Amino acid sequence: MSQSSDAPPNVTRTTPLDAVHRSLGAVMTDFAGWRMPLRYGSERAEHQAVRTAAGLFDLSHMGEIAVTGPAAGALLDHALVGEPSALAVGRARYTMICDERGGILDDLIVYRLADHEFLVVANAANTDTVLSALLARRTGFDAAVRDDRDRYALIAVQGPASPAVLGRLTDADLGALRYYAGLPGTVAGRPVMIARTGYTGEDGFELFCAAEDAETLWAALTGAGEPDGLVPCGLACRDTLRLEAGMPLYGNELTTGTTPFDAGLGRVVKLGKPDGFVGRDALAAAAERAEERPPRVLVGLLATGRRVPRAGYPVVTADGTVVGAVTSGAPSPTLGRPIAMAYVDPAHAAPGTAGVAVDVRGTHEPCEVVTLPFYKRRK
Repeated sequence: MSQSSDAPPNVTRTTPLDAVHRSLGAVMTDFAGWRMPLRYGSERAEHQAVRTAAGLFDLSHMGEIAVTGPAAGALLDHALVGEPSALAVGRARYTMICDERGGILDDLIVYRLADHEFLVVANAANTDTVLSALLARRTGFDAAVRDDRDRYALIAVQGPASPAVLGRLTDADLGALRYYAGLPGTVAGRPVMIARTGYTGEDGFELFCAAEDAETLWAALTGAGEPDGLVPCGLACRDTLRLEAGMPLYGNELTTGTTPFDAGLGRVVKLGKPDGFVGRDALAAAAERAEERPPRVLVGLLATGRRVPRAGYPVVTADGTVVGAVTSGAPSPTLGRPIAMAYVDPAHAAPGTAGVAVDVRGTHEPCEVVTLPFYKRRK
């Protein structure tokens, strides 16, 4: 079992797969209060395996929160910017939870498991924040909010071979499982919820299982994936994969200082919900600003040289004027060039804008402004 979610904040938690990672020789790192695998060997090789075959990830650090009861949907409509009550059973939705000023507390995936049962999945670093906010916002709603982090382990298999790999271990109809949906089933004889969301830009599946079943499932997936070249993957390649796919990371592209409209994700905000929601007025104002003239725009930057733009580096014009800042950057194994996401002034946000560079420790690295994402898989 993973360590208790109410462990003291200075205690590093471990996932149910910690012994497996150490036996595989993983380089471990502290991440959001958890000891997690950074890489097992070459992060580039792990990245390329997900793009061409399949990769296996331990995501058990993510935070699961159950919301149940007759008013569970109404509570989530009030607490989040989306409208989870409109979800059909078995479907999922990407959404966010914001504060009264419209700042993003976290981005989330919400699954509807039954008529009066939802599963909210939060980022590891923000789970306590999300849990506290949901508990505070449930006043007046006939609903319960429960911390389920110790109930679940979460394993993902990602990549073009993932349907074949998982298909060898389950009788679930994976072909009928739509994107952003989940269904109960068995994998290697163990009960799981099989979801199809992903954070890599590839097709793939997430398995929510009992913590005590995690090692069995990991071993079964490893064996089933061997013919296809499946490899275990760590946080390092997960970050380059999501960056190529133009997917935001909380703490980088998303913060309490940004609204969903700043991040180009205004589509997740349902301003027309009849009973309103926390942050609605601030977000309505942010929507108007974004339509008239947004203060900044999230763009992709493709470096023309070899120096890598990193988070926090200034985006500048030819005369050195600062017009933005990098939020995420890394070498792209798929493109063979450094890439970055950055918030920039709208005047420099159009794809193809010339004369933009990133100040990489005093050297201006010329970049091309491009439309996100950098990479799209072939359907």
